[in-house]
Amino acid sequence: MKRFGPYLIFFAAMLWATDAPFRTALLKDLPAGLIVLAEHAVDVMVILPIVFMGRKELKTLRGRDWLALVFVGVCGSALASVAFTQAFAYVNPSVAILLQKLQPIIAISLASVILKERLGHRFWLWALLGIFGAYLISFPGLKPQIYPGEVWNPQFMGVILALVAALFWGASTVLGRYALKDVSFRMVTSLRFLIAFVFLLGLNYKVLDAGTVAHISIKNFLYILIIAMASGVFSLFLYYKGLQNTKASVATIAELGFPLAAVLVNYFVLHVELDNIQVLGIAVLLYAVMQLAKHNFQTQIEMSLAKD
Repeated sequence: MKRFGPYLIFFAAMLWATDAPFRTALLKDLPAGLIVLAEHAVDVMVILPIVFMGRKELKTLRGRDWLALVFVGVCGSALASVAFTQAFAYVNPSVAILLQKLQPIIAISLASVILKERLGHRFWLWALLGIFGAYLISFPGLKPQIYPGEVWNPQFMGVILALVAALFWGASTVLGRYALKDVSFRMVTSLRFLIAFVFLLGLNYKVLDAGTVAHISIKNFLYILIIAMASGVFSLFLYYKGLQNTKASVATIAELGFPLAAVLVNYFVLHVELDNIQVLGIAVLLYAVMQLAKHNFQTQIEMSLAKD
């Protein structure tokens, strides 16, 4: 299983993009805060038995572990999404998406400082190749696309919000890997959802009235259920299972499966044609992830031999 850690992360990241059509449909009927809160409520119902059965693990958590998990739950699950969405109110989506390409650099830097991960020249070769592939997938014209009627408007507040989201997501990868040293991937996943849900209850208390909740139709509930399971609890269990055996610096490149899946969803669901440059970007990204998976496995073998 150690050999396949980066692939599990890559697949989990692809699942994160599958909720776009359902989330777009839900936004026509429900406020964003209620959607996020509802999907976390579903996730919490799934993970509560896991927390109860594994409650002995909670005793092994140190203060620093709890701080890491609180950051992942509050900042990685809740505030990063809010900041990224709010950034669209100040800049066009192209600017926000472009700034997200800094997330791997942030995660790699923090992994080097916090986790003391060694980054050799081979790692940098494949990491930069993977980032380049993701860039080609997102921007086939080799520069951020400006949609009709939009202007390139990198206002200060929008840039700050997009950078905050990139920082929170990048740091969450590293701090999640840190917490996995002491508890199982099941407990890390469960506590992430539980902490995020408690925080979101306080953040969205104004929308928790009977009139608003009554707007959740059967169709809306089914969409929320799909989002909560596919891009929520199921994908996060896969993600943290893979992260258990993957360096954070490698994991953040594997997470670039997200823009790949977003493009594929647009192609198969919205029938948006793929550009030849995007096809090249897909090939480049997949090759880079394969090479990083090999590099990650070889590094683990070398570390095991060094300990012996």
